[in-house]
Amino acid sequence: MSTGIVSAQALPSEYVHITTDSHTEPFWTAAREKRLTAPSCGSCGHFRLPPTPFCPECQSQEVNWVELSGRATVFSFSVVRGFPGLKDIVLVPVVVDLPDAPGARLVSNVIDVAPEDVTIGMELQVAFHPISDDWLLPVFRPAEATAVDR
Repeated sequence: MSTGIVSAQALPSEYVHITTDSHTEPFWTAAREKRLTAPSCGSCGHFRLPPTPFCPECQSQEVNWVELSGRATVFSFSVVRGFPGLKDIVLVPVVVDLPDAPGARLVSNVIDVAPEDVTIGMELQVAFHPISDDWLLPVFRPAEATAVDR
């Protein structure tokens, strides 16, 4: 890994606000408990993120919330340098594949890594970052860095 001084960060808490509804609240409640979950169709088993009222495969409204291991791999990413009001921040927005929820992808951020070290296929582990209104946002760190934190 690079020894670069600049490390990818999450937005400060006051910049992130969420709104929940009956379809998304279980995801956010689990995150508040530092658990990563994904909705699975109660009829056909198809995983879907973001949570939706109907399964895109069979249109069933039945849903089971499955707790995931928190492992993920980078499917796609970008590097963003600067944000309105935060000119020195470096963000790495990422789309991750979740191996415990085949077909589901989650949009998040990678943190605690030099942006030049992020690669497609990189293994990640979930972490939780505080945001507004006492919620926690699932973000991801490189898996090897997380193994040391356990």
